[in-house]
Amino acid sequence: MISARRPTSAARVLLVLGASALLLAACGRKGPLDLPANSPPAPQLSAAPDTATDNAAKPGVFNSGYGADSAPAAPRGQKKPFILDPLLDSK
Repeated sequence: MISARRPTSAARVLLVLGASALLLAACGRKGPLDLPANSPPAPQLSAAPDTATDNAAKPGVFNSGYGADSAPAAPRGQKKPFILDPLLDSK
């Protein structure tokens, strides 16, 4: 006796719901965020071409040199005790 395993109707429903959730997760518009209804209209910026020096001064994921020479954004805070400090501070 050979029995073929077929997914039950509940498993099919879960499979269809999971696939549709994945497909619908990426739906949306590409573009800037919508402004609230009572806000003034945003000023239109002219599209000026970026130069290499302008690009180097902009923060970004792929710009590893941005902010390397500047001071830290916030001063160091006080050290708070943690339960694992004796294990972590051992050398």
